[in-house]
Amino acid sequence: MHYYTHSDCLLHEMQPGHPERPDRLRSISQHLERSGLLSDVTVVQAAPLDPYLLHLAHQDDYLQRLAELSPNEGWVAVDPNTTMNPHSLRAARCAAGAVHQAVRDVLSGVDRHAFCAVRPPGHHAEANAAMGFCFYNSIAVGACTALSDLQRVAILDFDVHHGNGTVDIFKQRPDVLVCSSFQHPYYPYRHADTVAANIINTPLPAGTGSTAFRAAIERDWLPALERHAPQLILVSAGFDAHTEDPLARLELGDDDFRWITELIVSCANTFCDGRIVSALEGGYDLKALARSVHAHLEVLA
Repeated sequence: MHYYTHSDCLLHEMQPGHPERPDRLRSISQHLERSGLLSDVTVVQAAPLDPYLLHLAHQDDYLQRLAELSPNEGWVAVDPNTTMNPHSLRAARCAAGAVHQAVRDVLSGVDRHAFCAVRPPGHHAEANAAMGFCFYNSIAVGACTALSDLQRVAILDFDVHHGNGTVDIFKQRPDVLVCSSFQHPYYPYRHADTVAANIINTPLPAGTGSTAFRAAIERDWLPALERHAPQLILVSAGFDAHTEDPLARLELGDDDFRWITELIVSCANTFCDGRIVSALEGGYDLKALARSVHAHLEVLA
């Protein structure tokens, strides 16, 4: 398995005390080093995405507004819970660049599985809006990259928050299947009611645990994947549905992330020669995040 990251992802900060902080990546890498798993994967320092490729997922005026907002020092708010410092857009380009490079490498046969340990996350970024700690929708960029060579891809999002940005970008693109499980009603309160054949929303009430989560995924995602037969599976891998996470109220454990990864690998083996590109989204309890990513990577590796 190839493991894509970039040191500049550590430079983005959204003010002291914000849950989406550089320590998230440090906690993951330290845990993987201690476990020995990091030595079993090929670590790649991904290149920042060429700015023109951001247009694959985002509108020109939005990209221009973000660039104009980027500060020379301090912080600038782009929505009530999303701020940027002078390094934020560079970090977001590194995150998107990692997914773009991972897709190109997986499609060229370098490896079948890739994981992108990057931040800021991306799945809340809509075609024309930054929100929810997200600036550029990295997984959407990766899907668009893949579609230059493929006819159908699937994006599977198990973050505790709905992948509204990904749904917004692809709601009229039948070549992209988007499956998103999420606590509901809950942030971001957008696009969860989108009705389209290629959009599979799996809302879960607060307090949902392992048994109900697994049953809902099998009920909603497996028939959709069977119909779509993707040629590549991309994963928005958020681990904030963990029972120890402070930002939400689903009650999953480490083994649930192992289980859903095994399910995704099985589907990839059935439909697309095992090809998977996964990218980090949420997860804000540092210890639970590190353990959950470890479980995810043990299966992918």
